[in-house]
Amino acid sequence: MKVSLTKKIATVCHEVNRIYCESLGDHSQPTWAEAPEWAKTSALNGVRFHLAHPDAPPSASHEQWMQEKLATGWKFGPVKDPAKKEHPYLVPYEQLPKEQQFKDLFFVTIVNALRPPTAI
Repeated sequence: MKVSLTKKIATVCHEVNRIYCESLGDHSQPTWAEAPEWAKTSALNGVRFHLAHPDAPPSASHEQWMQEKLATGWKFGPVKDPAKKEHPYLVPYEQLPKEQQFKDLFFVTIVNALRPPTAI
C-alpha cells in the first residue's frame, strides 16, 4: 500500500513531537502506530493546513489545532485528558509556555522541510 506524502510528513511531525515531549518529561505520547485516530487526524489536518499555507507562522499552527479541538468538543482543563476531552493548552498562542510554542515551530519547520518542491 502506498503511503501519501501527507501521511509521511504527519508521521514525522508526530514522532518529533513525541520525542520532544519525552525530553520535557512527558511520556504520555504514544508512537504514531499506537496513536488514536483522533491524534492522527489532528496531525494530518495540521500538515494539510501548512501545505496549503506555506507562509503561516507557528502561531497559526496552534490556532488551527485549537479550532479543531474546540470543534470536536474539547475544552480547557488543567491536564490533558482525552476521555474528558480536556487540554491545558487550549489557550491563545501567546499564553503558551515557550516549550509548548516550540512544538508549533517544530511542526511548521518539518512540514516546510518535507514539502514537495514547487515548480519554477
